[in-house]
Amino acid sequence: MNVWKTCLIVCSLALSQMTFAQGREEVFSSIGDPVKSVQVYPNPATEFLTITFEAPVARKVKFTVHNIIGSEIEVEAEVMDEYEVKIKVKDLHEGYYFLSVQNGTTAQKSTHKFLKR
Repeated sequence: MNVWKTCLIVCSLALSQMTFAQGREEVFSSIGDPVKSVQVYPNPATEFLTITFEAPVARKVKFTVHNIIGSEIEVEAEVMDEYEVKIKVKDLHEGYYFLSVQNGTTAQKSTHKFLKR
């Protein structure tokens, strides 16, 4: 799917249906396992940041991007497949950012630092 949709703060992606939804959380069915094996690349990024993860099919996952002072940042995202999301960082200012990946069911969260060049 190559359709881009601006999402406010959090990339709201209904991955199980491979469609876009606007809002602050991704809406998936809930399963109790955590999101595992999160990979964020390339780092540093210039145009896009790819996020891959392991999670059961139909899962609740929330992505947020914050700048170095903690403000949430609006980003664009594209669902590549069920376990891969591509975030457009081309329009962000150069510097460090934090990407949080949170299990919407158990609130387990991992945070990953990336550099935008």
